[in-house]
Amino acid sequence: MLARRRSEGRTGPAIPAPPPRLPGPGGGEVALEPPPAEAPPVAVPGARHVRRGGSGGMRAGMRALPVLMLVSVLGALRAGGTELTFELPDSDRQCFHQELERGLKFTLDYQVITGGHYDVDCYVEDPNGRTIYKETKKQYDSFPHRTEVQGVYTFCFSNEFSTFSHKTVYFDFQVGDEPPILPDMSNRVTALTQMESACVTIHEALNTVIDSQTHYRLREAQDRSRAEDLNGRVSYWSVGETLILFVVSIGQVLLLKSFFTEKRPGSSSTST
Repeated sequence: MLARRRSEGRTGPAIPAPPPRLPGPGGGEVALEPPPAEAPPVAVPGARHVRRGGSGGMRAGMRALPVLMLVSVLGALRAGGTELTFELPDSDRQCFHQELERGLKFTLDYQVITGGHYDVDCYVEDPNGRTIYKETKKQYDSFPHRTEVQGVYTFCFSNEFSTFSHKTVYFDFQVGDEPPILPDMSNRVTALTQMESACVTIHEALNTVIDSQTHYRLREAQDRSRAEDLNGRVSYWSVGETLILFVVSIGQVLLLKSFFTEKRPGSSSTST
C-alpha cells in the first residue's frame, strides 16, 4: 500500500511517501525507483523565449486563412453595369444614355421576353452620332465594344415596326473589365498557389452560376408568357365552343319539335 501523510491538525514540511513496492520472486517485494526529476531549463544567451501555446494560435490562423480567401472571392465585384427589364409599347422607341471614358470596354446583352414574334430593333450610337451597331428584328444579341472617344453613348430599342404587339425587353449593360480577385494577379510572374488557384476556380464558377441563373430566369419568364397566352386562347376557344353547342342544341330541339307538330286545317271554309 502507498503510505500518505495525513494533514489534519499537523503543520510542517511534507514527508515524502516511500516508493511503491511490487511483489518480487520468492515472496519478496521490490521497490520501484521514482522517475528522475526534470532538469531545470537552461538559459541560453541571445535565445528567444517560445511559449508552448503558440502552435494553437498558428493553427487558428491557418484555419482562418481559407475563410479570408473565400470572403475575398465572394467580395470580388464584377464589372460595373446595369440590368433592366422594361415594357416597350407598339410603335414606340426607348433610348438609354451612358457617359463613358475613352478606351473603356462595354458589353450590351439584350433579349425580348414577351410580345409578338419576340423581336426588336436595336442600335448604338457614339457621342459623334455615328452608328456603331444596328440590328433589326432580333430576338437576342450581344454587342461588345471598346470606346474610341469620350462622351455620352446612346443605345435604343425600337418597336416602331409593330402596330399592335406589346414587347417586354431585358438588357444587361456591363462597363469595364472585371477587377482581379487577387492583388497584383495580372503582374505576377510566379505560379499561383493551390489556395489561390482554388479561389480563382470558385470565382469563375460563381460567375457561371450568376449567368445561368439570369438565363433561366429569362427562359422562365418567356415560357410563363407563352403559357399564359396559350391559356387565354384555350379559354376563349372553350367559351366559343360552349356557345356554339348551346345554339346547335336549341336549333335541333326546335327542328325536331316542328316534325311532330300537327298542322290544323284553316277554319275559314266556303259555304254553299
